[in-house]
Amino acid sequence: MARETFYITTPIYYVNDLPHIGHIYTTVVADTIARYKRMGGFDVRFLTGTDEHGQKMERSARSRGVAPKALADEVVRRYEELWRRLEITNDDFIRTTDARHRAGVHAVIARMQAKGDIYKGSYEGWYCSGCEAFFPETQLVNGTCPDQGHPVELLKEESYFFRLSAYQEPLLAFYREHPEFIRPGTRYNEVVRFVEGGLKDLSISRATIRWGIGWPGDAEHTVYVWLDALTNYISALGFGSGDASLYERYWPATLHLVGKDILRFHCVYWPAFLMSARLPLPRQVFGHGWWLRDERKMSKSLGNVVRPDALLERFGPDALRYFMLREMTFGADASFSDEGFLARYNADLANGLGNAASRVLAMARRYGDGRTPSESCDDSVLRTKAGEVVGRWRETMDAFEFHRALEAVWELLAAVDAYVNEKAPWGIAKTEGVSSPRLQHVLYNCLESLRLAAVMVSPVMPAMSARLLAQLGAPEAPGSLEWGGLGTGQPLGPEGALFPRADVEAFFSEVKVDESKPVQPPVSAPAAPAAAAPAPAPAVGVEQIGIDEFARVKLVVGTVRTAERVPKSKKLIRLEVDLGEPALRQIVGGIGDRYQPEQLLGRQIVVVANLKPAVLMGVESRGMLLAASLDGAPFLLAPDGEVAPGTGVK
Repeated sequence: MARETFYITTPIYYVNDLPHIGHIYTTVVADTIARYKRMGGFDVRFLTGTDEHGQKMERSARSRGVAPKALADEVVRRYEELWRRLEITNDDFIRTTDARHRAGVHAVIARMQAKGDIYKGSYEGWYCSGCEAFFPETQLVNGTCPDQGHPVELLKEESYFFRLSAYQEPLLAFYREHPEFIRPGTRYNEVVRFVEGGLKDLSISRATIRWGIGWPGDAEHTVYVWLDALTNYISALGFGSGDASLYERYWPATLHLVGKDILRFHCVYWPAFLMSARLPLPRQVFGHGWWLRDERKMSKSLGNVVRPDALLERFGPDALRYFMLREMTFGADASFSDEGFLARYNADLANGLGNAASRVLAMARRYGDGRTPSESCDDSVLRTKAGEVVGRWRETMDAFEFHRALEAVWELLAAVDAYVNEKAPWGIAKTEGVSSPRLQHVLYNCLESLRLAAVMVSPVMPAMSARLLAQLGAPEAPGSLEWGGLGTGQPLGPEGALFPRADVEAFFSEVKVDESKPVQPPVSAPAAPAAAAPAPAPAVGVEQIGIDEFARVKLVVGTVRTAERVPKSKKLIRLEVDLGEPALRQIVGGIGDRYQPEQLLGRQIVVVANLKPAVLMGVESRGMLLAASLDGAPFLLAPDGEVAPGTGVK
């Protein structure tokens, strides 16, 4: 019986500059999903690659005095080196300069022409070379593109057009029939509103750009970069190249992973192109959030990209992979900082996983002559906890809730720590001897729990997982998630700390940082305290605070008196809030994606009133409003009835 296929893709990355944390994140997520699906027995095909055509590439190559293909080759080598270093297990790497890709693009155009959906005309509009897209003047923000603030230029040229307008109703019908096509749900609503607003025919060629795929039968035109780029998902499977075996096996794609900024191209243009070409549509597009720096999306043009070379060099790929999947709720935005990375590294990896493994393995070596226990144990609170955690891990991994899946694993590690404290194997050894069956059962339960944890984290941290499994005397390849997979009487592997604790001050003293932004090394959160009983314990690495510490946070109710958007920001809104003080308090909140300023006037909110002032995009904020987050969308917290401004929240 043939295995179920799972075809997963990343966007193809533009090569006018070197890879950064945004590229790394998408690719690591795709690799994690691919590894997880392989564990489940799926026939996986994992594709990534590079987009090498277009005006940006022409200009970048010209500025460096090299040919576009030479620049592309140089950057592609960096991508391939980085993916090897991060242990990315892609099955293919497509380049838009490949001959197989050109054949696929021409084949798609031929099918669209046969349908009668392409015609020749002229186009005039505001073009953003940074986004490789035209925007109507009504969408421009202070004369720049609305997506990333890039400069735009007015272009008028002859062009081939695609009858996108003819696909408005077919697309809306498809969305209704397949609501799972666009995830998360907030992105689905965004795309539907865009299409309901009306679709205009799309220019799909350029007469002024030479670096690209030539239009079939017309040497004066080059294929529009997005029609070119999107076709990679099927050209990499051999579509148009003669051998369609991979295409027939894996298409339609199971999952396209994309950043939310290119959702429109993948959820509107791409399915419309495929409808026109009479080809199956992908099953799902997931538009994930951005890694932010200074409250803004990272981009080369903004000069705020993060290339975590120092973190990779010092701490290895597994630590970075873990941080990204644990820190970001998949689908929402998250802020990247070296400080945040180091705090989580010490709390979760060094203090949590590393200490749990070191503690249990040291006892196993001391009391078991360097071997796994001679007897297994089928009845223990750890087995019960492990079964619950494995079930929750599978459920959250299937839902792409990677942070919750990792939280579940860390609950099992905390339970191991609590179990060791309760059973006190050192005491059993002292009173009953190292050959005590009770001691053997305790050690087996701890070692088997560690084995299960190693298997569960293997899609995220493959090298560390293999190393821990080797230390446990288990096969390096991830094994069964059923209890009892650890063999008895097997030699334990070599010793060694999985994650040595990081010296934060030493790191920042040795690594060059931006002097204009002084770094405050964080105080690492301690490992989760041991529980007195094997009940569910707080996740390892989650710092607990006392009531006195909580009381230092001053929470009060405020009433919004004025609200306006912060210039050049899509998310930030400046509020003047009545907190019962002589003067109104200015607070800046990143809630502009969901709330209009006029919706906030007179509304009561909950504010952290004793937070140190911060400056966001040049505007000082003297407090922080509280909001719940659902799929990255903020939902403001408020009292359920009108109270006086300045009323305390306890």
